[in-house]
Amino acid sequence: MSPLERSELDDDPLAQFARWIEEAGALHAEPQAMAIATATPDGRPSARMVLLKRFDERGFVFVTDYNSRKASELESNPRAALLFHWDPPGRQVRIEGTVERTTAAETRELVKARARESRLVSISSRQSEPLDARETLAADVRRLEERYAGRELPVPDDWGGYRVIPESFEFWQKGAARFHDRFRYTAGAGGSWAVQRLYP
Repeated sequence: MSPLERSELDDDPLAQFARWIEEAGALHAEPQAMAIATATPDGRPSARMVLLKRFDERGFVFVTDYNSRKASELESNPRAALLFHWDPPGRQVRIEGTVERTTAAETRELVKARARESRLVSISSRQSEPLDARETLAADVRRLEERYAGRELPVPDDWGGYRVIPESFEFWQKGAARFHDRFRYTAGAGGSWAVQRLYP
């Protein structure tokens, strides 16, 4: 891959991200997979993989159990960092920002868009709590499936979306012998973005 030049990047980091994730989609089954890092108020970090559900000028949205560890950390410390990594083509995007819950209407839309099988497990799971055996969860899923056979599944009150509102982006492209290209976008006044090349 040829070196990445500033002239090739869009002035709008959202447009640049849209371009890169579309290109990654030609090479990966789930280009929307991302790592999200959160931290407790006293700075204890944790990270995990989730799926990006949507993105637009308002931010980057994912869905989770509001009783999960990540949700607990986001409620007490509403900041997060996202990381997308695609290899090939040897690119990554880092996003940092503040976090807010999606609206109830948007949450319903997001949850209902999930596959029924995934929703059955999500409703049955008490995410992040101890589980004695896999069969316990499987039995709960079967009971729920029987209860709602032929009917729409409910949208649990404890499931919903979070939106990460970007304050900075970093676009990274792999180069030979660690000669990588890195560009950081930092939010400025009036919706503008300052762009800097960084040492690899």
